[in-house]
Amino acid sequence: MTQKVFIDGEAGTTGLQIRERLENRTDLSFLRLHDFERKDLARRADMLNSADVVILCLPDDAARDAVAMIKNTSVKVIDASTAHRVADGWAYGMPEYDNNQAEKIASASRVANPGCYAITSISILYPLTKAGIISHSQAITINAISGYSGGGRQMISNFEAADGLYANTSFRVYGLDLNHKHLPEVQKWGGLEHAPLLVPSVGNFRQGMIVQVPLQLWSLPGSPSPEDVHAALASHYAGQRFITVKSLAETGKMTGFGPEGLNGTNELHLYVFRNDEMGQVVVMGLIDNLGKGASGQAVQNLNLMIGAPQDVGF
Repeated sequence: MTQKVFIDGEAGTTGLQIRERLENRTDLSFLRLHDFERKDLARRADMLNSADVVILCLPDDAARDAVAMIKNTSVKVIDASTAHRVADGWAYGMPEYDNNQAEKIASASRVANPGCYAITSISILYPLTKAGIISHSQAITINAISGYSGGGRQMISNFEAADGLYANTSFRVYGLDLNHKHLPEVQKWGGLEHAPLLVPSVGNFRQGMIVQVPLQLWSLPGSPSPEDVHAALASHYAGQRFITVKSLAETGKMTGFGPEGLNGTNELHLYVFRNDEMGQVVVMGLIDNLGKGASGQAVQNLNLMIGAPQDVGF
């Protein structure tokens, strides 16, 4: 029996990538609106209530409105917006978060797909707060760079169009009000009492992302070693298909890396870089902001919700 999927917002960056990832699946069929039907609320409501699984690729308010339109209690929803990531009644769509998170997603009717900065930051922070290496009250700084595709159509046009606002810009820091929309989920799911200080930036490349969390080990409870930090991460993600913690031996030989290394995948790689003399580490996460940070994660969650293996389609 095929599962009927409706991608609401299919024409956007994330929606298009989800559709491409699912296109050749024989276990799925698709409900679609014609272009002239997209503003027809009755037709859209029919699609939302006729699907087995709805994937929302919409702005926050539109996503909330779409959920309110769903009256059929058997319809399952994956929301790729920020709207429900810290909301009651919604499972957080990171199967690797904890031992039972995949089961929570599989049994949920409402799943909030994580943000790209958020899932990478949380993948670093939560295992460390859970292990007691970082205290819940620790002041945390996160630095990150992303490809411009994460900013949606307007930012893509600003970089790619010949007369685009950022066509000749190689690197741009933004979010200078220090209030990025991913902060609430990073704080909640990262196990922090206080919102971290997130400094995002965008480079003149389409997709790819590096997130960096610097830690002064001497300031942390018990002054943990780089080995302690690495062990907490490696233990947490042991056996996971999509998250890999690189060995200290491997990172010790690295002199640098770029943000595009995992593009087109649903992978997330974690690295612990160290300076023993200074008592410092920087934990870094490499991800495709449109893959594990968006469309790939949505497909992984969809697989769980319909009872398919997590890695189908990858």
